[in-house]
Amino acid sequence: MEQIELSVQVRDIKGSSHSSRLRKAGIIPAVIYGEGKEPSAVQLLKKDYERIMRLHSGESALYHLSVMKGEKKEEDFIALIREAQQNPVSDMIAHVDFLRVNMNKEISIKVPILVKGTAIGLKKPGATLEHMTRELEVICLPSKIPHNIEVDVTNLDTQHALHVSDLVLPEGVRTKVEPTVVIVAVVFSTRETEVVEGAEVAPELEVIKEKPKDPAAAGAAPAAGAKPAAGAKPAAGAKAEGGAAKK
Repeated sequence: MEQIELSVQVRDIKGSSHSSRLRKAGIIPAVIYGEGKEPSAVQLLKKDYERIMRLHSGESALYHLSVMKGEKKEEDFIALIREAQQNPVSDMIAHVDFLRVNMNKEISIKVPILVKGTAIGLKKPGATLEHMTRELEVICLPSKIPHNIEVDVTNLDTQHALHVSDLVLPEGVRTKVEPTVVIVAVVFSTRETEVVEGAEVAPELEVIKEKPKDPAAAGAAPAAGAKPAAGAKPAAGAKAEGGAAKK
């Protein structure tokens, strides 16, 4: 596997406030640990990290780290990036964790899964490809780490899925992930396109509007110019038909 050359500087001053100042100056705080050694604080140029990511985006990679103190090289060794923390607001890289590796010892590492091809099931209206698992944890020697694991979905139809058991891993690479774990599946994107056998459709409820109450029955005075309902007493102060109100 290709080893990427990268230089980092020893970081003598620690703390969140100092790390914040480094980020503003275009420098990424980092830590190196592993192989039974004490963690060491280092820093690297943001532009160097971004250049590497542009060339190796979506790949697992080994790094030949040169740890510098000023112009003097303190040590060099093989490492990999165990974690790159991002700022949740800006998405900028806030911190990097490097892990020392022994080229003669197997390691466990997550490798990206690369989907290739266009599933035949996507030709059906409403079908969509769901990525259930985007990384696979594998075990192998550092030199055997694959850049990614390819999965061909060309023959994948609707309501079908590819599982871990369907993956073809490179020689010398294995995984402890359950074979039944789903990698990708072609499903319908809306519930309206799914038919469930035996399901009953709930009847639509009829909305009955309440009828207006009879003003006479409620004891209210009839509207101006309207005759009172049969048997109803005229409201107080109202004129009887054909004459003045009784005193």
